[in-house]
Amino acid sequence: MTAVTTTTAVPAAQAQELPQVRRRRRLSPGRRLPAARLVGPLLVLVLWAAASAAGTLDTSAVPAPWTVLRTAGRLWTDGTLSTDVLTSLKRAAYGFAIGLAAGVLLALAAGLSRTGEALIDGTVQLNRAIPTLGLIPLFILWLGIGETFKVAIIAIVVYVPVYLNTHAALAGIDSRYVELAEVQGLSRLAFVRQVVIPGALPGFFVGLRLGVTGSWLGLVVLEQINATSGLGYLMFQAQNYGQTDVILVGLLIYGVFGLVSDSAVRLVERRVLSWRRTLSS
Repeated sequence: MTAVTTTTAVPAAQAQELPQVRRRRRLSPGRRLPAARLVGPLLVLVLWAAASAAGTLDTSAVPAPWTVLRTAGRLWTDGTLSTDVLTSLKRAAYGFAIGLAAGVLLALAAGLSRTGEALIDGTVQLNRAIPTLGLIPLFILWLGIGETFKVAIIAIVVYVPVYLNTHAALAGIDSRYVELAEVQGLSRLAFVRQVVIPGALPGFFVGLRLGVTGSWLGLVVLEQINATSGLGYLMFQAQNYGQTDVILVGLLIYGVFGLVSDSAVRLVERRVLSWRRTLSS
């Protein structure tokens, strides 16, 4: 009797400890994520500074970090950098807002209606196959070389990933939830609020992160085409005068904007989708 009791007690204790170990392994990466994402950029910065101090890097090609920092301070003091940063932020914000709204509305229309999918999905896939930057000459002819065409191109860059991921999430909603909603007699509005939106949110946030990154990538190119202000214009002018330090200032600011905006989206995602227990939540 003693041997039997001992044999059964050990698995019982292990069974009680096992869920706790698994739970810690699943949740701990997400809690350390915001600080951990800075390790890579800081390591690159340290290596850059060390190579510059050791004379390994050619300062005419890659200026030292402190040189770039002094250049950024000088440009900010004379008002050049602050004006260009504000202009770039406005362009990115307008284009992102329009693209986000278009992507979500089109995904809902295509995901909730067979007619909408027949009309919208093929058109979006066709647009997706066409390089967005290849539309720049056509949009210049249509909209001119002002702000409108830049905002329109950024909106296109943003809406495509938002639409694709949100539409895919809608199509992947478990049919059992749809059947349960029908059995419960949910209205159309209640069905959208209780089934469609929670099911689409994971894919929507994936598309949102891609759209945020895409808006900055598109802005880099657009601001070097017939622009008179913005970070891209600043970098283009610096290229003409061989000012590598100014180019690096613009690139670093673009990188910081991209990292901060992506981190903000991920923070909102973790808060909104706190009910999901995943490795990154």
